[in-house]
Amino acid sequence: MPMSLDKLIEGQLAFMQSHYEVIAISSGGITLDAVGAKESVRVIPIEMSRKITPFKDVWALWELYKLFKKERPFIVHSHTPKAGIVGMLAAKAAGVPIRLHTVAGLPLMETRGAKRKVLNIVEKMTYACATMVYPNSFGLRDVILKNNFANKKNLKVLANGSSNGIDINCFSPSQFSNDVNSKLKKDLNISKNDIVFIFVGRLVSDKGINELVKAFKQLVINKNLVKLLLVGSLESDLDPLLPKTLNEIINSKHIISVGYQSDVRPYFAISNVLVFPSYREGFPNVVMQAGSMGLPSIVSDINGCNEIIIHNENGIIVPSKDSISLLNAMQKMFRDDELRFKLRDNSRSMITSRYEQKLVWEALLDEYNNQIANV
Repeated sequence: MPMSLDKLIEGQLAFMQSHYEVIAISSGGITLDAVGAKESVRVIPIEMSRKITPFKDVWALWELYKLFKKERPFIVHSHTPKAGIVGMLAAKAAGVPIRLHTVAGLPLMETRGAKRKVLNIVEKMTYACATMVYPNSFGLRDVILKNNFANKKNLKVLANGSSNGIDINCFSPSQFSNDVNSKLKKDLNISKNDIVFIFVGRLVSDKGINELVKAFKQLVINKNLVKLLLVGSLESDLDPLLPKTLNEIINSKHIISVGYQSDVRPYFAISNVLVFPSYREGFPNVVMQAGSMGLPSIVSDINGCNEIIIHNENGIIVPSKDSISLLNAMQKMFRDDELRFKLRDNSRSMITSRYEQKLVWEALLDEYNNQIANV
């Protein structure tokens, strides 16, 4: 999807364009055109489906192969599972010398049965076609090794993890004045005394939304000055929420759902705590963004999240898929001002010192240069 280029590696293409000639490829649309203009790179649309669609996938593979033979790139670097398998297969078939794949999460981790076996094969094929694989967290690297998807010598975590780092100047609470924050709170019917828990991301089951809404419903029973702010779009076709979850989101006066937002910073600026109970991640940008905006986080104990958040230093880590533990953590954040303020005060510095964007970009540039030098 062009959204991946636009959000997951925003700014990275423009940075690399000053060192290499960059072409960005994804499914087409106005978002892809906008990425080209914003990043000052050439873009080429090739339709790719996020689902398992053999005929469409073979067609995408053929189109990419023809493109690579025409353009003759020295490096092909793929992101996301579908772009990974078609991109790495096409690049190898076309004789591209350096084939790099970034792993930012493994959807197969929440899959079982025959589908899991198919996805395992696809993952192994992707890595086998790549000359190097970059898990964007150390935990994800361990999962890949545990499942024998790739050899250790072909795996590398760049910098301290993350696919793109964080723009600490853009994601800064100083960008938003008290007046601007007060106006947005008023527009959303949030009082100045409300404790606001925020979730940013797709509103789907494997992001832990069912558990989040269940826990929040219990929190609200005895608490009036509390809101849950949901920032993200529903994806009812791929991973729908439970009907009772949807009903609660629609009918609860304490839950505010604002849909997808191109700029999530104003919503972080009016919030107190990020809640991110995802089932699986690579290295979640949202948790870094929230921390850079000065928010403590409640996250599930999964890859990436448990590297960005250090328990009781800049947030709280809870077991995945556990609404009771999630409720206890939210209650603690709500009741214990001293704890919440301590975690808040640590949050921004713990992100800026480890994940500043230029550190990640420079590490990737060094990797490109080293790969070329060794060919």
